[in-house]
Amino acid sequence: MSDSAPIASKNLLNINESLSIPRSELDVRVSRSSGAGGQHVNKTSSRVEIFWNIPASRALSEEEKARLLERLASKLTTEGSVRIVASDMRSQSRNRDLAEERLAELVRRALVVPKKRRPTRPTRASKEARLEGKKRQSHKKRERGNKSFE
Repeated sequence: MSDSAPIASKNLLNINESLSIPRSELDVRVSRSSGAGGQHVNKTSSRVEIFWNIPASRALSEEEKARLLERLASKLTTEGSVRIVASDMRSQSRNRDLAEERLAELVRRALVVPKKRRPTRPTRASKEARLEGKKRQSHKKRERGNKSFE
């Protein structure tokens, strides 16, 4: 796991300081993985899929559910479940850890409330600099056209 990820307990998947998902809410499915592994890949189920039903979750407030459903809309199934797949490693347990880490990161990012933008006015110096640049450009163009050859 990365340094920024909170320590996971046995029954909870920690997302941040204030949110943990009970592992009982996660639907974990395993299947045969494709890719490297030789004969090993043909007889072991190392690919891990994790489904988490957001609307049915008891770990989230209504506000958090609404934010997740809105921000993750393109990644949700018709029931409102988010699906994470990991088949990078040859070990099922490592793929499960990887899938849980990806789910935690996805939820962590989706729950971030963006700062409200406060409109600002340009400073007097920036206005003057803009106008000075415009004057320089117009002077340059004016000088190009006035050449009379006698």
